[in-house]
Amino acid sequence: MRYSSQASTCAKLARGSSITALMVAGLLAGAGTAFAQTAPAQTDATDPTATPAAEEDVDIVVTGFRASLENAVAEKKNRDQVVESISAEDIGKLPDASIAESIARLPGLTSQRVSGRSNSISIRGFAPDFSTTLLNGREQTSTGDNRAVEYDQYPAEIMSQVLVYKTGQANLVGQGLSGTVDLRTVRPLEYGRQAISIGARGTYADLGKLNAGSRDKGYRVSGTYIDQFADDKIGVALSGNYLDEPYQIQEFNAWGYAGFNGQGVIGGSKSYVTSTRLKRLGLSGTLQYRPVPNLTVTVDGFYSDFNDDQIKRGIELPLGYGQDFNNPNNANGVKLTGTTANSDGFVTSGTFGNVEGVVRNDAFERKAKLYSFGYNMAWRGDDGWNATLDASYSKTDREEIILESYAGTGYGQNVGAKDTISFTSGKTGTVFKPTLNYSDPNLILLTDPLGWGGTNLQAGYFNDRIVKDRIAQYRFEVEKELDSFFSAVKVGLNYTDRDKSLTPDEALLALSGGLRQLRIPDQYVKEPTSLSYLGLGPMLSYDPRDLLAGGIYQLNPNTSPDVPAKAFRIEEDLMTMYAQADINQDIGGSVLTGNIGVQAVATEQKSSGLIAANGALSPVTRGADYWDLMPSLNLSLRMPGDWVIRAGAARQVQRPRLDDMRVALGYGYNPNERIITGGGGNPSLRPIRSNSFDLTLEKYFGRSGYIAAQGFYKDLKSYVYNQTLPFDYFAFPTPTGTPAGTPTLGRVDRPINGEGGSIYGVELAATLPLSTFASFLDGFGVTGGGSWTKTQIKPDPNSPPENIPGYSKWVINGTAYFEKWGFSARGSARYRSTFVGELSGFGGNRQRRRALDETIIDAQVGYEFQKGTALEGLSIFVQGQNLTDERFSTVDPGYDLAVIDYQSYGRRFLAGASFRF
Repeated sequence: MRYSSQASTCAKLARGSSITALMVAGLLAGAGTAFAQTAPAQTDATDPTATPAAEEDVDIVVTGFRASLENAVAEKKNRDQVVESISAEDIGKLPDASIAESIARLPGLTSQRVSGRSNSISIRGFAPDFSTTLLNGREQTSTGDNRAVEYDQYPAEIMSQVLVYKTGQANLVGQGLSGTVDLRTVRPLEYGRQAISIGARGTYADLGKLNAGSRDKGYRVSGTYIDQFADDKIGVALSGNYLDEPYQIQEFNAWGYAGFNGQGVIGGSKSYVTSTRLKRLGLSGTLQYRPVPNLTVTVDGFYSDFNDDQIKRGIELPLGYGQDFNNPNNANGVKLTGTTANSDGFVTSGTFGNVEGVVRNDAFERKAKLYSFGYNMAWRGDDGWNATLDASYSKTDREEIILESYAGTGYGQNVGAKDTISFTSGKTGTVFKPTLNYSDPNLILLTDPLGWGGTNLQAGYFNDRIVKDRIAQYRFEVEKELDSFFSAVKVGLNYTDRDKSLTPDEALLALSGGLRQLRIPDQYVKEPTSLSYLGLGPMLSYDPRDLLAGGIYQLNPNTSPDVPAKAFRIEEDLMTMYAQADINQDIGGSVLTGNIGVQAVATEQKSSGLIAANGALSPVTRGADYWDLMPSLNLSLRMPGDWVIRAGAARQVQRPRLDDMRVALGYGYNPNERIITGGGGNPSLRPIRSNSFDLTLEKYFGRSGYIAAQGFYKDLKSYVYNQTLPFDYFAFPTPTGTPAGTPTLGRVDRPINGEGGSIYGVELAATLPLSTFASFLDGFGVTGGGSWTKTQIKPDPNSPPENIPGYSKWVINGTAYFEKWGFSARGSARYRSTFVGELSGFGGNRQRRRALDETIIDAQVGYEFQKGTALEGLSIFVQGQNLTDERFSTVDPGYDLAVIDYQSYGRRFLAGASFRF
């Protein structure tokens, strides 16, 4: 006997059928039945890890969410890696409104919210930069500055399945250190039927319209068409999606907390209300041609046009930082009186005097276009010889414009009216009570209120960040099937060419005509924005883009050497060679399956940018060449009673962040330390490398449920840290504002390859239809999991351990559902403990801060009209997201109440319908 998976009768259609299409076979319209999909054989390079399927007929059971869970259970059961998966409930219908939301519910995975929506994924306690995202098995470019894919780009409606590989495997090219996410679209020939589906939904954000001109309602429409022609020799799948949805945010942000008589007091506040309008067009198409049963040619493409438009309005208040409250000669400085403090020495209330607030009207616009194309030709010989040729190209063009605008009571410090502000600081941030009216157009003027521009008036700041990312990938694989302990042997060669660049364009915003201050013309003044949640009342509102277009502002280029130092161009050429032997062997009443193999990767990396040479900035290119040898072993012992024990061991690597590899150096004069300090990248960085081990025990209940305990250990042999070192700036141009006599010997902060450490943990996961235990509970079920993770990473042997960004010690998620007679209802919760989050700071630079734990609760109810009714094929649903209005909050570790960020996103409600022909 040889091991074979439990598969649907669809597996008979093609011995080498694609996973993607068969995972939705249970959703076929008009069949009256559904098929549970497991793991069919590989047909092309887009499915590098599939296990051969059997031709065993099974009874047809369920559709909808329950079928989606059954497909996920079957996928996990029949893989030889540790895998989590999501399958579409129906054509164009993943279980959640976004891919990231669905992925974040899988065991050992979680997400960080950005602007109220899940956008990045952490696997096993690692930041998104430690994982890789593929589309149909191919590496993808990113709309971010680095490698991590932002899932906003990928409409959930065009995906049929998501696979998350937690362990390494030799023929999985482009794998990450923490895991690999593979997004899959439908394959029309394997799907096997004509299908047409259309859908629409409306969205409501319950925080309302926080800014003038913003929206609290949006919509989303989608459609999918699948068909086969010429006696099933040609297949076509087309999908499209368009969304126009709002997001609203109330945000408190503190500069930090300053010392005052041995106590901590808020140093300053920069808080906003943010209104976002997200537009995205997503298109996907696949053409398949099978002239003979042995040969399948697949051509697919994906296009995303993404526009994220934000307006941010708030009041920036300089408070405790840099102030000498006890100096009687500091008559014009900020005063602090009437304070009360708690037992920790944290000032919870008081009154600031002589405050000069800055009214902020900022705009943020991000446009990105992503293109992805692939060609695959797969031959499945009758003699056991198989071959695959795959070529792909991915491209992203992104432009990100940040426009800051400042207004106040007068130009420069100690000129205009000053405010007396009382405050109360607590767990939600700080609430203020001002005496000035910040919505008065006669009081609040366009100017440089605090003299930030020095001798140059700076009424705002303009930052245009242009990112271009390209990946070309070519792959060839040959496989020979055997009838022995090794069931197949395959060898392959993959070449990946990546080129990513960032070009910054920055300028000071000045008033035209050399003016120092200006009353805002009436035609630009909008309805005041309420900051009542901060206690600040209304504020003067306008759109700075209108003032720039109308000639009120002019742009004066920023000539600081810090600007070109942010630019980079990274070129990577990777040649991957691999060999893998698949295992399939009877051992008594059990079956041992798995694989053993090795990857050898030759890397050539180059970094181009500007550095100082002979007193001027000059272009230079530097880099490194190196090899990585990555053996892997995956074993699954499949025992009677549906028990499976898995063991995995692999060498894994994660290439460095792209911005860490930049060659340029940014620097400037540090007035606090009276030295020159700077920071930059390291073009010679090597990957983070890990010896990884996994052990799991799984119990399955047929093909509908399972319980699993999974343990893992990653021994990181190296890690990338930022290290501060002495540095002589003698050959560099003297930065603006540096006093005469300042020594050239200063300090630089740059990433290096340092000591490693370990990260290990345990995951418990389950999907349990309750009918498994009692027949009267048919239709009820639960799915979810929890993980505990521990990390011990040291920057160097003499430093204490520190947390990896994105690491949460506890991650727990669960969904309870009922689905029967066309009615469905489910409630979901996910929890993650405190973690180091990554936020966007000034100029788009990343900032890391300690985020508090959070629990997100969602719910959905729906109904699908049944066969034989007048509305057969119609499904309707109502969904609520973030029902408890869970905040996102970061803190200063010095005090329990020292809140840095406190963001409220509100609740979101969605109602929609889909119709399947």
